[in-house]
Amino acid sequence: MIRGVRTRAHLLALPATLVFAVFSLLPLLSVLRFATWRWSGTTDPLPVGAANLVRLLSDEALWASLGTTALFAAMALPAFLTLSLVIALAIEGVRYERAIKALLFAPGLITVGGSAIAWYLLYNPDFGLIPELTGLVLPWTSQPWAALIYVVLFTLWQQTGYGVLVTSAALRGIPRDVKEAARVDGATEGEVRRLIVLPMLGPTMLFLTIIGTVFSLQSYTAVYLLTRGGPFGSTRVLGYYLYETAFERYQLGYGAAITLFVLVITLVVAYLQARVLARRGASEATT
Repeated sequence: MIRGVRTRAHLLALPATLVFAVFSLLPLLSVLRFATWRWSGTTDPLPVGAANLVRLLSDEALWASLGTTALFAAMALPAFLTLSLVIALAIEGVRYERAIKALLFAPGLITVGGSAIAWYLLYNPDFGLIPELTGLVLPWTSQPWAALIYVVLFTLWQQTGYGVLVTSAALRGIPRDVKEAARVDGATEGEVRRLIVLPMLGPTMLFLTIIGTVFSLQSYTAVYLLTRGGPFGSTRVLGYYLYETAFERYQLGYGAAITLFVLVITLVVAYLQARVLARRGASEATT
């Protein structure tokens, strides 16, 4: 009986396992193999062992791009979490809540290429529509600090709607009885949100933190379309440095090594975040 149940379970899991193997496991194994080659993509690969991995340790441009990525994450992630939480709380129960959510989520449905073209035409400091109408100019084409802020703003514009939807769904999952009981006991609305709602949103904030961190470490498309890593390398994040190395300098073997580096950094950061937030949630539950 039990053996038959296990057999059926294995058969049901087989399609998903095959999809995972073909589209995730095999490409990862190929990257591991490419990382041991010196290969331009047009010539025969030359096995070099661990030389590409050793090169990572002394690549100043790689570590500079990691620093830029960390700065980008430090700017974008707190703003993403704060906006998602504040907006979800602000629109909860209002008359046009669904319409507001739809408007916020709409930028995420537009292709990144189309959005980037629109932002370039709207916010270009030389001929953009917004600077012409308002006089407010963000010199992102010439100033490194402004370029990174520009990419962060573009990313928030695209992704905040997703965070609001996830947070709003979590808010709806909080039992009304709990909040009503607190109000009956004399808690103010601010105390209800601070002492009941926010702690119960902990798992949702953990999920958004991990997702936002992964997106930050793998950010590439916005940088490629908006700034191409400039000016002066100020927006050269890890993803764009990987693209430059593999497809502009034709160092596919070293590019594969950088891919493994990004993968390891992403897994380590996500694991540490999960551990820290899980411990915080456990300590709050015991107090």
